[in-house]
Amino acid sequence: MDLRNIAIIAHVDHGKTTLVDKLLQQSGTFRENQRVEERAMDSNDLEKERGITILAKATSVVWKDTRINVVDTPGHADFGGEVERILSMVDGVIVLVDAAEGPMPQTKFVVGKALKIGLRPIVAVNKVDRPDARINEVVNEVFDLFAALDATDEQLDFPILYGSGRNGWMGLTPEADPEQGLEPLFDLVLKHVPQAKTEPGPFRMLGTLLEANPFLGRIITGRIASGTVKPNQAIKVLDRTGKVVETGRVSKILAFRGLERAPIDVGEAGDIVSIAGLVKGTVADTFCDPAVAEPIQAQPIDPPTVTMSFLVNDSPLAGTEGDKVTSRMIRDRLFKEAEGNVTLKIEEASDKDSFYVSGRGELQLAILIETMRREGFEVAVSRPRVVFEKDEAGELLEPVEEVVIDVDEEHSGVVVQKMSERKAEMIEMRPSGGDRLRLVFHAPTRGLIGYQGELMTDTRGTAIMNRLFKAYESYKGEIPGRRNGVLISNDKGEAVAYAMWNLEDRGPMMIEPGWKVYQGMIIGEHNRENDLEVNVLKGKKLTNIRTTSKDEAVRLTPPIRMTLEKSLAWIQDDELVEVTPKSIRLRKTVLDPNDRKRAERSKEGAGV
Repeated sequence: MDLRNIAIIAHVDHGKTTLVDKLLQQSGTFRENQRVEERAMDSNDLEKERGITILAKATSVVWKDTRINVVDTPGHADFGGEVERILSMVDGVIVLVDAAEGPMPQTKFVVGKALKIGLRPIVAVNKVDRPDARINEVVNEVFDLFAALDATDEQLDFPILYGSGRNGWMGLTPEADPEQGLEPLFDLVLKHVPQAKTEPGPFRMLGTLLEANPFLGRIITGRIASGTVKPNQAIKVLDRTGKVVETGRVSKILAFRGLERAPIDVGEAGDIVSIAGLVKGTVADTFCDPAVAEPIQAQPIDPPTVTMSFLVNDSPLAGTEGDKVTSRMIRDRLFKEAEGNVTLKIEEASDKDSFYVSGRGELQLAILIETMRREGFEVAVSRPRVVFEKDEAGELLEPVEEVVIDVDEEHSGVVVQKMSERKAEMIEMRPSGGDRLRLVFHAPTRGLIGYQGELMTDTRGTAIMNRLFKAYESYKGEIPGRRNGVLISNDKGEAVAYAMWNLEDRGPMMIEPGWKVYQGMIIGEHNRENDLEVNVLKGKKLTNIRTTSKDEAVRLTPPIRMTLEKSLAWIQDDELVEVTPKSIRLRKTVLDPNDRKRAERSKEGAGV
């Protein structure tokens, strides 16, 4: 059977996952009466809620006796490492662009990678039925984008389709007949995308995606570059330098058939398959016949740049909302996550009750925490810290990222000011159409922790920020953090509205009346620089005097809503975020005030 491997590239929300659903339906992968979830490729609850694709996934359809493997790629920068490796598996790309929004910065990042490795794109203008669609301008913007990314003449001569993924049609003109469905798209893929490329020689495959399966163990997915592979075949794994990582046997070969992965008897060159049976081989390693000595060239995995401590929840409310609270459960869950996610690194602390989790960005770590709390876990987590390194001369190095911010012109001043406070260096500023500017910075990762929320507030939600790891560079100096202290509860109980009302002049609250609080829990932000212990449990003294002014209902200012990401960025080094299935609370690491003072004094004595 003929074979084509394609990837779909699009910005977050441009309709890529919905289009894949329709491809599956119209190729007969689903039965007419089969009930299929909407956006079948976003199988993870968090992906559905946030509307983003976190994990790259593959599926396959058969059209006119040709198997088409379709890979859905992440469009989010924290998962950028996935994108580069996925593109090495395919021979063509469909660039899906919203007819109103046009190509976006994240599209630029992925398209740039695709053009660089010589893929010839098909452009699909989606959502042409939007009332604010600007079809011709968008096509011109795509052409300009490709030209700016040094596309060859052959790549610039791209075929264009117009249509609506949600309504399941694509045509050669915006006025095409929706009745023909996605047939023009299928036909164009067969005509424009080359047959899956293969090389002569024994079995070789580059590991591209890794996951942990409860029945089969580690499963590695990739495209077979040469040769064939069968169950029980002896293979070895080479790392990027050519060193042997392990030898073993393939226990099972799975291939994508529709949304399912089915076992097959032989994996052939050109096909995208998953193999099980090896315990150490990972992404960017070469899985090959024992006779092979040279590894396949691979993109290195971006190093982890942010680390956090995950601790056993020891607050007085521990275990009241979740059922997975022990260090053993947390340890098993974290190591299981690391098995399937190569960008995460887990280390156990010497006390065995805390773990250092390092990853590519705070979004990635926040998604891990959010997933765990939904599974019933309770954990306490520290503020994200960047992973420093030292050069040969012993000089401190820190991770620096390239940050691209698209923003309305009126808000550009505040963005430039805030980024320079965070020790970012502006590299470029240019118009990006429609009274918008594109700002490019080189910024230390340290300064970007928690900036996403602030950026949204400063620009009224209109800015788009994309980040990419650039390199480790010399330390950029101190970055100012939170200047205010916190209001800390001095006792355990339920917060009383009257007590909170009396404390309003001390600073804004983060809790509501009736919420459970405990000694050492942070209940608000102090207006001054120091921390202040307060009593939020004190009710009103009852007297026999009744006056309208005294008994007027207590009107409280609405509290600050602390989301998980906002909390992680807001806390200081001596504070933790307590995360349970139902609540997100902020607390001091040391709950007892006397112990806290002792710890402060010993810190000052040590000159820290």
